[in-house]
Amino acid sequence: MNRPDDRLRRRNRLLLGTLFGLVAGMIGLTYASVPLYNLFCSVTGFGGTTQRAEQAAARVVGRTVTVRFNADTNSALPWGFRPEQKDLVLKLGETGFAAYRAENRGKAPTVGTAVYNVTPEKAGAYFNKMQCFCFTEQVLEPGQVVDMPVTFFVDPSMADDPNMDDVSTITLSYTFFRAKDSEARLAQHTAAASTSPAPESGKQKAEPGATATN
Repeated sequence: MNRPDDRLRRRNRLLLGTLFGLVAGMIGLTYASVPLYNLFCSVTGFGGTTQRAEQAAARVVGRTVTVRFNADTNSALPWGFRPEQKDLVLKLGETGFAAYRAENRGKAPTVGTAVYNVTPEKAGAYFNKMQCFCFTEQVLEPGQVVDMPVTFFVDPSMADDPNMDDVSTITLSYTFFRAKDSEARLAQHTAAASTSPAPESGKQKAEPGATATN
């Protein structure tokens, strides 16, 4: 016959195993939630997340929209960052070209990475970027200036959505932050620079990341 203390130990082991399983499941869900949330945002435009496109829109419609450009820099990154144009007026489906300029105003090489969104947030589902520097780590030497292009279009199907009838202006915003893996990225940059030919005098060349496709 099982003694009461044996039954109590079995219940405690069962309870402990259940708790460990619950904690492990919560940890797994936490790790999975980030890519799932990013996928959800990219598909739905939730939170002003823009879409990605491999090619230009198949059609252009007569309705126009004003795209404004905004730039911010986190205080931990000693960069100047600004759009090269205030706004563009485009037809829905028409390809737009814009550029942002970044300058390292610090005394040492630094690594920055940009995040972005559009407002109003509901426009994210229709804003398509074909080329962008988003989330691409960019190394800038002290005093170096780079121009970073953005190629985009606003999906012409926006004209068919009654919920978008009040949208005549879309603001595309970027914020540059210091990259989390700055030290490792700078080490790679230094190693690559030591094996590359020196650039021509008086010229500065941006790294490929400045025009990487996102």
